[in-house]
This record gives sequence, structure tokens and C-alpha cells, in this order.
Amino acid sequence: MKYRWVHPIVFLILIVMILILSMSTSAQAGSLSQQPTGEIPTVTSTPRGPFVVVNAITATELQVNVRAGPNALTEKVGVLLIDQQANALGRYGDWIQIEYIGGPNNKAWVYANYVTLYGGDIPLLEPPPTSTPNMTRTIDPTLAAQFLVTPDATRLPTFTEPAPLEIPTYAAGAESSTVAGIPMGLIIVGLGALGLFLAVIALISGR
Repeated sequence: MKYRWVHPIVFLILIVMILILSMSTSAQAGSLSQQPTGEIPTVTSTPRGPFVVVNAITATELQVNVRAGPNALTEKVGVLLIDQQANALGRYGDWIQIEYIGGPNNKAWVYANYVTLYGGDIPLLEPPPTSTPNMTRTIDPTLAAQFLVTPDATRLPTFTEPAPLEIPTYAAGAESSTVAGIPMGLIIVGLGALGLFLAVIALISGR
């Protein structure tokens, strides 16, 4: 009687062992089923090569022009924003050729002073064919003729002679002292006497 408790304990131990064995068996089966049957490809990175990054030029200029040729007069095919990147293909003078969708053969040019080159040196390219400027600088001769001013010949100052000065002439002294043959002095005395006579008459009649 005193060993009755041994049977339940042994029974519990057997149950626990059976559960542990079943769990380990299922875990091994699951791990085996998850193993890949093929080879996992190894991922390798391909070097990018030389590329350019647009510099911050000024506070107001936020982009640089991308042109069809290495010349400021060639056609503009697009722009690159500040800090934008593009693969560099080569150099010609002060210009760098880049990969650019929209340019001739998906290539275009940027001014080297506006970008920074990374990833090594780039080859020097042969002079490209002369590209057509984005505007033909022609002058309309008809329009230009309207702005041509033909200066007049230098004229010397002209001098117009004044009309001849007419100087009055007077007769000799004897002729100037007489009027119609009467001496000038006599006429003056006569006029004085006439005036005195009229004055006397005026005084008498006033009384």
C-alpha cells in the first residue's frame, strides 16, 4: 500500500517523455522541409564608373543647362538640378559628355565648371561634328538699313555780307543855315516875337 503513489508518477514521466520526443521529431521534420533544393545565386555589385554631380552654383541658380554639343551656342536639350547625378562618358575641352535621355543618341554635354567628377578619370573625346547653333545669327539687310545713318558732309560756316550802310549826307554850312532862302536865325526870332505877342494878347483879354 505504501507504494501506490509510485505508479502515477511513473505514468506522468512516460507521458512527458512521449511529448518531448514528438516535439523534437516535428521540429526536425520542419527544418528539413525548409531547406532549399537549389543553389542560392551570389549577388555581386557592378562598379558604376565615373559620374558627375551638379554643384550648387549660386543661391538663385538651381539648375544647369544640358546641351546637344560642347558649346554654349548649341541647342539646349534639358537641365540638371543641383545634386543630381549623371554617368560621365568623356571630356572635350571644358565640357563633359554624359548619359542623358533626350539628347542625341541619349548623350549630352554639361559645362565642367558646373559639375564635380567622381569615380575616376574619363577619356578625351575626338572633336564632335559641328553642331547647329540654337539660333542663326543673321541680320536682315532691310532692317539694318533703317538704322544706318549717313552723316552729312562737314559744312564750313557761311558769311552773308550785310546790306550797304546808307549814310545821310548834308549840304555845306551855308546851305544848312537857310530854309527856302530865309536865314535860320530870322525864323527863330520871328517865332519868338509871335509867341510874345500872343502872350500879351492873352493877358489883356484875361483882364
